[in-house]
Amino acid sequence: MSVTPIATAPRVVIFGLGGTIAMSSDNGHAVVPALTPRQLVDAVPGLAATAIDIEVVDFRRRPGASLTFGDLTELATTAAQALAAGAAGVVVTQGTDTIEETAYLLDLLHRRPEPVVVTGAMRNPTLAGADGPANLLAAVHTAAAPAARNQGCLVVLADEIHAARWVTKTHSTSGATFRSLDAGPLGYVVEGTARMLTRVPHRLTIPAPAQQATVGLYTTTFDDDATVLDAIGTRVDGLVVAGFGVGHVPESLVGTLTMLAARIPVVLASRTPAGPTLTRTYGFPGSEQDLLGRGLIPAGWLHPYKARVLLWTLLAAGAERQHIAAAITAAGLADPTGWPWPTTSDGDDQQEMSTKDA
Repeated sequence: MSVTPIATAPRVVIFGLGGTIAMSSDNGHAVVPALTPRQLVDAVPGLAATAIDIEVVDFRRRPGASLTFGDLTELATTAAQALAAGAAGVVVTQGTDTIEETAYLLDLLHRRPEPVVVTGAMRNPTLAGADGPANLLAAVHTAAAPAARNQGCLVVLADEIHAARWVTKTHSTSGATFRSLDAGPLGYVVEGTARMLTRVPHRLTIPAPAQQATVGLYTTTFDDDATVLDAIGTRVDGLVVAGFGVGHVPESLVGTLTMLAARIPVVLASRTPAGPTLTRTYGFPGSEQDLLGRGLIPAGWLHPYKARVLLWTLLAAGAERQHIAAAITAAGLADPTGWPWPTTSDGDDQQEMSTKDA
């Protein structure tokens, strides 16, 4: 006589980092990060009815603007340990100011198939219509969903499921601020179920950071000169330049960028909110073709903020110069060809992906 095994409830570990979702006020005025993850969980209507086993970790209590690469790399390690111990998924609650950057960093460092889901809130718990409880509930549903496996790090707010590599914050106050301008959301949380309408075709991961790095971001502006760029360039290990349109800069910056690209990796991105940089359309001094010929690396579809995170992660992992260029080009073109480490397709479901040393 066979015995049918009893299904156990999926376990989701929630890591609290602070942010608006966890903010409160003692005096009825300005809010600060004060609430624990347990307090956030206890305030979510309907969460207990999901039959999902919830574990909470009070990891940090900081505004999103004050989180660091060190905070997130430590979180990536701790989250991987929780998943290796049997958790079905991880949820990270944090401030929305930096979600598009922190989520992408987690995506690059997360090598397991289980989902890591980042969420937050645009309206703090002291306000009418606070969105934190709904966002946290949707994030937990997504983290526990088998359909969310092998998608790396996801960002879930307003019942939308976004890939960390594509999502950006588009409005300073709107609850619908997070959008994937080039790709659209991967899916939605509907009636408590994560519905994936499309999927990331492959995952790109990098070995864990082993050293420190400083990466700058310089945004070109109308009638710019090299004064500020000169000051930045001597103090960084890598630089992302957010150029005009498809990757253009004023001619006055060309000389400085040529010298910098000979010394450090310099990535050419676009300051435009959507669309890629080009490689061979324009040929004037300061055009994308001119700058790439001077050694700059094309960011392709990578937004400048994400290009900076990727460049930092590559430098911190000790990647060689040629591997840095290959990795940024592969990520920017959304084409795993040339990626210096093993990649994983959506069909893979191994317990942990291996990576070569940088």
